[in-house]
Amino acid sequence: MLVRSALRAQLSASNLLSSKAPRRLFSETSSILSNGPYSEVKPVDPRWLATTKQRIGKCMMFGMKPAQIDEGGKILKQLAEEWRELIAGSEGFLTDRKRRSLFRHNVVWGHVNNVTYVRYAETARVNWTRNIGNNIDPANKKQWNSMVGNTGIGLILKSIKIDYKFPMLSPDKVTVYHKLVPDSPEHLASSSSFRFEVVILSEAHQRPAARCFEENVIYDYTKNSKAKEFPPWIMEQFKVIWELQEQEKVSCAQRIADIENRVRTLELESWDAVDAVEDTGSAAQ
Repeated sequence: MLVRSALRAQLSASNLLSSKAPRRLFSETSSILSNGPYSEVKPVDPRWLATTKQRIGKCMMFGMKPAQIDEGGKILKQLAEEWRELIAGSEGFLTDRKRRSLFRHNVVWGHVNNVTYVRYAETARVNWTRNIGNNIDPANKKQWNSMVGNTGIGLILKSIKIDYKFPMLSPDKVTVYHKLVPDSPEHLASSSSFRFEVVILSEAHQRPAARCFEENVIYDYTKNSKAKEFPPWIMEQFKVIWELQEQEKVSCAQRIADIENRVRTLELESWDAVDAVEDTGSAAQ
């Protein structure tokens, strides 16, 4: 009873929750759909996952009926299984097995050195190109796999910028996703380069530990110079990827909106109901 009372007090005091929350449901899809073919979507709050779990916990500690407890459990199960897809996918990162760049890679040292994040991004970038050749475009598999070598059409990192969010410590695992920036054909043709956004997720904290911004040059090793234009097999896949990224934004935003609505319904049926009465238990029990 003392443990339950302490947890109830902690949840009530949390500044992430408010008993005066507006009585409305959550909607995101319409704003995304209206932003044009390649929309800019605000990233999900890094603490959204933890906050959502706390909100469900507050409902459970207040007291819910069996059907509501079952619904809360289903939401928590979905968050545990889909948190990577929800957080990264809502920004347009493609997270499916055939495209993910680096998945649950072990952090084996006590503290992750800043340079290590660059290595994570580099490894993931290599996997990104190989994934296309091995899983998506087998007709051009040889060309995609050779992009990380020094024959034919290759890929050279021009610049990389890293924003560190918090220090990672072992034990942990990292998952890395790459997103292709939808630059205009004119920019691609004039610069012979393209850009990536990269997110490095901490599995222990279930949020981004770092973000990277890369620019890569298409290099023709047969001529020892930048490629004058993107090969058709590259541009064809880029167009597909851009479209899939936009679809992923909308799909994940809708899934997040659905979760928000379900959590808000639990709140309105428990502690935030008009005639809410907390289940404090009894001495007899």
